[in-house]
Amino acid sequence: MKTLLKGLSAGVFSLASWSAIAIAPVFAGSINNVTIGGSAPNDYLVFNADATNTFLVANTLANVQNVLDGNATSPTGNVELAASSEQPNFDFTKNTTLQGTIGGKSITLSSLTASDWSVIGTTWFNAALTAYGLGGLPNNIKNFAFSQFESNGGFQKFSDPNISYVNQNDNTGEISIGLAGYLDATQLLLSVLPDSFKPFLTGKTLQASELVKYDYDGQSGYLYSFNATNSGLVAADDGVSHTGNYEVYIQGSRPVPVPAAFLGIALAGAMGAGMLKRRQLNR
Repeated sequence: MKTLLKGLSAGVFSLASWSAIAIAPVFAGSINNVTIGGSAPNDYLVFNADATNTFLVANTLANVQNVLDGNATSPTGNVELAASSEQPNFDFTKNTTLQGTIGGKSITLSSLTASDWSVIGTTWFNAALTAYGLGGLPNNIKNFAFSQFESNGGFQKFSDPNISYVNQNDNTGEISIGLAGYLDATQLLLSVLPDSFKPFLTGKTLQASELVKYDYDGQSGYLYSFNATNSGLVAADDGVSHTGNYEVYIQGSRPVPVPAAFLGIALAGAMGAGMLKRRQLNR
């Protein structure tokens, strides 16, 4: 009788274990199967991180995947797309992409090209002015500032996003993307704006992420932010970069749980094994 009860207990335990799995579906929460592509697939850098600094590591897909496994409170480095965007010989017609899957769906994040700025440039610039309390300036002043921003290389400075992480909320499907940048971007912005515009920004601490283009599940567009949190990190090579984390969002589809049919087969198998063992014990 004791042996029989032991066999029955094992069968019940197996059934309970699989039932627990059925109640708590498995979801994928971070980007995986990453690749680098685009028309300039070699124009990227990978920065790993320790507790305080980011630092360059080899351009391997293993390193790319590794540094994307962080979150807003604990970034683990970043991948810079179109890393040569501010160099004199940069080809602004080409892009670099980070591709992968998240929640069972493909996602592509890309640097910007000159043609992208013809689509998003004015919208982004006006959003920046509004964020800095300057949305009410006369159009002639805003248009002149935008023209000088372009002439001074502003497009290129904000076209090379540093991707820190790509995560998905298991419950809502929302995808959060971390962009490493400057916690205080004031000097970066002032360097590409006309001198006549700078008095409007006196005394302000400016924040602005680089822009990233995305393609996900039939959606496409541009993401950016003017609100950074302290990353707790700083680039070891220049002492100023990667101090801010800008989080941007895509409303994604809810991740697909483990198929119910698979769990049903597993449950049936567990029950069958328990019944077979009981028959053997009763002989």
